[in-house]
Amino acid sequence: MQAYHLPSVSANNFLPNLQSQFVPETQNETQQQRFQDQSLGEKEKKRRALVVDDVADVTEMLSVLLTHAGYDVRTASSAAAALSSAKQDQFDVIISDIGMPQMNGYELARAVREIPGYEAVPMVALTGYSKFDDRQRSLDAGFNAHLTKPIEPRELLDLIDQL
Repeated sequence: MQAYHLPSVSANNFLPNLQSQFVPETQNETQQQRFQDQSLGEKEKKRRALVVDDVADVTEMLSVLLTHAGYDVRTASSAAAALSSAKQDQFDVIISDIGMPQMNGYELARAVREIPGYEAVPMVALTGYSKFDDRQRSLDAGFNAHLTKPIEPRELLDLIDQL
């Protein structure tokens, strides 16, 4: 029985490793550079998401979901941290809890809308607040949509795509 050595594969070296198995050695360097250039271009095109929740399990779950869907994700455990991140970087979508200590999600949405470049960035309230007027309060504060926890992951991704 013959043993085969398979290279260690990660997201960063998948294409070069794959092509090295099928492309003659003389073409590897040129092809590898082309694949790396393509990978860099794809990374630059990734949409950026900011996830805000004071419960670490929620931010982690949403981060995994959005990363798997192709987003570059940053998380914040407070509205103040999220506001700081939004001032430093430009995000394509912001998903935030409402009920957080010190500064709540409504206050965060109003503050983010005042940052130049964030006037039209999609914002989704993802919250346990489900009373009859909570959805309207979210919209009035500057959110584009209001989802009540627990959520169906596909519903969130579809909603973000629609915004």
